[in-house]
Amino acid sequence: MSRFPSLNEQVDIIRKGAEEIIPEEELVRKLELSIKEQKPLRVKLGADPSRPDLHIGHAVVLGKMRQFQDLGHQAVLIIGDFTAMIGDPTGRSKTRPALTAEDTKENSRSYFEQAGIVLNKENLEIRYNSEWLAPMNFRDVITLSAHYTVARMLERDDFSKRYSQGIPISTHEFLYPLAQAYDSVAIKSDIELGGTDQKFNLLVGRDIQREYGLHPQVILTMPILEGLSGGAKMSKSLDNYIGLTDTPDDMYGKTVSISDDLILQYFTLVTDTPAEEIEAFKKAMQAGENPRNIKHELAWRLVKRYHDEAAANQAKKHFEKVFVKKDIPDNIPEYTIQDEEIFITKLMLESGLCESGGEAKRLIAQGGVSLNGTRINSSSSTLTVKDGDILKVGKRKFLKLKK
Repeated sequence: MSRFPSLNEQVDIIRKGAEEIIPEEELVRKLELSIKEQKPLRVKLGADPSRPDLHIGHAVVLGKMRQFQDLGHQAVLIIGDFTAMIGDPTGRSKTRPALTAEDTKENSRSYFEQAGIVLNKENLEIRYNSEWLAPMNFRDVITLSAHYTVARMLERDDFSKRYSQGIPISTHEFLYPLAQAYDSVAIKSDIELGGTDQKFNLLVGRDIQREYGLHPQVILTMPILEGLSGGAKMSKSLDNYIGLTDTPDDMYGKTVSISDDLILQYFTLVTDTPAEEIEAFKKAMQAGENPRNIKHELAWRLVKRYHDEAAANQAKKHFEKVFVKKDIPDNIPEYTIQDEEIFITKLMLESGLCESGGEAKRLIAQGGVSLNGTRINSSSSTLTVKDGDILKVGKRKFLKLKK
C-alpha cells in the first residue's frame, strides 16, 4: 500500500493558494517518481532569523510546508544563521545591516519555537547553513560566484532599481542569493518554498543546483498576506498583524477587524477551509450576507487552529460581551500604583500596556485611551487614581488600577 496519496490529490492540495509553481510539469514528474519509488521529496524552506516574532503572514508559507509534511514528504527548515550575517537585500532600498552571531542564535531559537505551532516537529529536519557555508574557503566562494553573472544578478528588481538610481550596492549583497542557492545544493532539495518576494533567490537556486550536477528544484511561491486594513503586507512594524502567539481574545478581535475585501484571501491562505466552502462564503456575501458574520466564522477558525476549540468558543463569547454588549471583561489584569498622581504615558509604559513612550503618545492622539469610559486627550495628563479604576487602551486592552 502506498504511503503517499494519489498524484491528483497531491497536486490539488499543493496548488491551493500557491501563486506560482515553476515549472509545474517538473513538480508532477517529481511526485510521480516519489510515488513510484515510495520516497519522500525534500521540501526546503529558508528561515530568516532576523525576524524572531512570527505572525500569520509567515504562516502562509509555513502552512504550505505543513501540507507537504501531511502528504508524506520531508520538510527541511534551513535556519539562515550564516546568511543573516550578510543581510538579505530583498526589497531593500539600501544595504541591510548584518546581525551578530548572538542575535542570530537567539532569534533562531524563537523562530523555531513559533514555527513549531504550524509545522509537525516529528517530521522536520532542522539545518543551520553555517554548517556548510562557514567552512568554505575563498577558492570555494570564487567557484560559486563564477556560476552566475553580474548581468543576471542585476535582473533582480531591487538591485536594478538601486543601480539605475545610483544607490550603492555592496558586493557582499550579491553573495546572499548565491549562498541561499548553495543551501539547496547542500541539502539536495527537490522543492523550495518562499513568498513571491523571494522568487529571484529561489530561481537562482535552480541554476546553481544545475551547475553542481543536481536535478534543479521546483520552486513554489506563496502570496504575501496583506495586513489587517489591506494595502500593505502584514508587518509588526506597521502594527497590522495577527501574531502566532497572540492570546485567543486578541487573535479573535484582530481578525474581526480586517477589511471586508480580505475575508476570502485570509480563508484561502491561513485556514484549511476547502475551496468549495470558500466559494460558498463568496456567493453568500454576493447575495447580501453581512460580511461581519463571515469574519466571525474566520476568527473562530483561526483561534481554533492556533489554540483549540474551547479557546475559540471563549474568545467569541468574550468578544460579544466586550464589543457587542460593551461590557468590561470579567478577568482583567490588575496594576498597583504607589503614587498619588501619575503621568498617563508613564502608567501605560510601566504597566506594560505599550512598549515605548512614543507608542503611548500615538495611542492617546488616536483617541484610543480612556479611564472609566472617559477619553484621555493629552499625553501630558496626570491621573489621580482611585481603587478599581479601569484603564482601557485600544480596543482590547484593559487594566484594573489598585491603590
